[in-house]
Amino acid sequence: MKNLYHVLFICTENAARSQMAEALLNHLGQGRFKAYSAGSQPVAQVNPMAIQALEHAHIPHQGLRSKSWDEFAQPGAPEMDLVFTLCDRAAGETCPAWPGMPTLAHWNIEHPDSGSDAATQQQRFNHTLAILRHRLDLLLALPSEKLDHLALKQHITQTQA
Repeated sequence: MKNLYHVLFICTENAARSQMAEALLNHLGQGRFKAYSAGSQPVAQVNPMAIQALEHAHIPHQGLRSKSWDEFAQPGAPEMDLVFTLCDRAAGETCPAWPGMPTLAHWNIEHPDSGSDAATQQQRFNHTLAILRHRLDLLLALPSEKLDHLALKQHITQTQA
């Protein structure tokens, strides 16, 4: 049984959904999970509305930065146990070869940055954070044996290919 599971959340720009998922899992999964986020085409900064949603939910967000997924495919990068794509665009891209052969999953979550005014957009970011919270609560509820089983199943599947 592992003591710490490394999880990578991916969105194309690494500016909103993946950043919120990283902060949320690091907050909720203290000691059991270490979360990271990245993008195939990262932008210059984390979306300010994502930061506002995290602040509204009292989720620490210090140190969040938009980064390339290449950082996590380099030698010496943490070996991921789970990698989640959070948008269809990132799920359709050819991902790097992740060290450690993690379990891959796709959680399509609509981009929250599509409202007519700032208040509507912020509501969408808050709603996106709530969706992530629900899914991460389900992940956190899994016993370690189930998580270890997922990692083992992924390893066996890839070694047979």
